[in-house]
Formats: sequence, C-alpha cells, structure tokens
Amino acid sequence: MFGLADIIKFLISFFVILPIVTIIHLSGHIFFVTLFGASEKKIVIGSGTKVFSFWNIEIRKYYFWNGACEFKSLRHDNRVTNTFIYLGGALFNLTGIFLVHSLISQGTLDKSVFWYQFIYFSFYMLFFSLFPMYFSDGSPSDGKAAVLTLKNQHEKKISDDIQFLKMEEQNKSDERFRNDNK
Repeated sequence: MFGLADIIKFLISFFVILPIVTIIHLSGHIFFVTLFGASEKKIVIGSGTKVFSFWNIEIRKYYFWNGACEFKSLRHDNRVTNTFIYLGGALFNLTGIFLVHSLISQGTLDKSVFWYQFIYFSFYMLFFSLFPMYFSDGSPSDGKAAVLTLKNQHEKKISDDIQFLKMEEQNKSDERFRNDNK
C-alpha cells in the first residue's frame, strides 16, 4: 500500500537526493572544464530566479529541477577535450553508483531507501544524459553532443546542461534573463 511514509520518501527523493545527484553530474562537467583550462566557470543549480550564489555556484529558486554549468573559453579546445566535457557528468554519476554500491557491499554503508534512491536517480541521470537525442528546446543530450563532436558536426558547444558562452553571448543571456524575470 501507499501511505504517509511513502510520501515522505518521495519528498526526500525529489528535494534532497535528486539535487545531490544533479550536483555530482554537474561536478563531472566542471571537473573536465577545469582540467582543460576553462575561464569563468559557473555551476547553476536549479532553474528560475537566482536565490543566492557562493564561489562559482549559483542556486536558483527551483533548486531541485535541472542545472547547468557555464564557462567562457578553453585553453585546450578540440574534439577530444569537448567529448570528455560532455561525458564528464555521466562519468561522475557512474563513479557515484559504483562507490555507493561498493561501500554497501563492504558494509560501510547500510542498505537503506536513501542509498537505493541515490543509485536509482544516478542511473536515471546517467541514462538520459547519455541517450543520443535532441530535447524539445533543440539542445542535444550530452551523449548526442559527444557523438556530434566526435563526428566534427557540433559547432555550438552546447548540450542540455553545458553552456559555452562567448562574451557577447553572455551579455545577451544576462539581458534575456533579466527581462524574463521582471
């Protein structure tokens, strides 16, 4: 049966575990962006209006829904480095899955709904980021962007959660954001 305890589990899953999995995913992108010499990096957690920011992390009103990482330039900018950037989020999610599974197998972590949900949402994020498709807004998934990059057919350097912003694009994006949130 479905009861009050299940509702609490769903709330914890969507408002705590999913944002943690999203942060891990975005950290994978930022890791490779940093490794390849990007400037002006930023992780955006959630969507909607900006609530606050610290370091290079921006938290938005709907922190539990989506996220992105932004950067302006790369010192090492080629098909291979861009492919690693696109696949970085999935690699970090996969690492998280194996790490939690190993710690549970060794008895370091107890078997619990929390860790089950963590692994579930990590697989969810992994699958939909790697599935080679275009989203309804026209942006490619990370997997599709990686395939296009390897085929040398991806010029925009954008995916559903990665934004490579040139200076003029950043100014336009900031202006659009201000206008949308008035």
